[in-house]
Amino acid sequence: MTLPKKVRLVEVGPRDGLQNEKHPVSTATKLALIGRLIDCGLTTIEATAFVSPKWVPQMADAAQVMAGLAPREGASFPVLVPNEKGLEAALAAGASEVAVFAAASETFSQKNINCSIKESLERFKPVINKAKEANVKVRGYVSCVLGCPYEGEIAPLAVAEVAWALFEMGCHEISLGDTVGFGTPEKTKELIETVARRVPIRKLAGHFHDTYGMAVANVYAALQMGVNVFDTSVGGLGGCPDAKGAPGNVATEDVVWLLKGLGIDCGVDLDRLVDTAAWICGELGRAPASKVAQALLARRG
Repeated sequence: MTLPKKVRLVEVGPRDGLQNEKHPVSTATKLALIGRLIDCGLTTIEATAFVSPKWVPQMADAAQVMAGLAPREGASFPVLVPNEKGLEAALAAGASEVAVFAAASETFSQKNINCSIKESLERFKPVINKAKEANVKVRGYVSCVLGCPYEGEIAPLAVAEVAWALFEMGCHEISLGDTVGFGTPEKTKELIETVARRVPIRKLAGHFHDTYGMAVANVYAALQMGVNVFDTSVGGLGGCPDAKGAPGNVATEDVVWLLKGLGIDCGVDLDRLVDTAAWICGELGRAPASKVAQALLARRG
């Protein structure tokens, strides 16, 4: 077994981590968070989402966030777009990378974006084409890859079909999302092995939630399969409004601890990251969900 020597972390805290917060988070706080994350060494930070403020009020300031971002050498700030209207707004705001999201579960797709999987993929074709015409990279998300809150288990072949469709359309990377955290290590390996028959392993990323405490174990399983890109969220922020009980994304600190223990370079300063987790969680009125952050903060006294 040969593990990757280097891993790229895609920090999703400012978007996926904050989007379901019940109380408004100010634009200034979001920008301060992004700045702190860059100072920690993170180079890919999902900044915001150009979605309807009616459905996701926390992202209503997407244009203001983009306008307030200070350019940083080597840093990229992808944004989520659900449709052509979202793409147009993102382009107008100066986005250089966008992300689209589909589901591997038919029921989840209907409840989350009010259309079938096939309809969602058709919806993304003009989005991806227009983005490419504008020289903007597109990342694809596939949710419910290891289970659905409505349908239970999802067949790996079904995930592979959706991942392939997005890749064939032009997505440069496909993030496989365990939206409700049902995954376990061996199922994660089976999933990646199946999807990698359609999409090159170097084009896959892992996005794990920690509902059942398996997220870090699943990251390790994915590393064993050759995946070297992972979505993480500072402090373990986030969740899924359509997945009752799903607490949030795997904490960036926990994954960095794992990678450091394995001798894998991710370029992140763990002490600064823990400070950032403590700060943003303090702003939100709670402690970090991350076990590593809790342990290191307690050690400091």
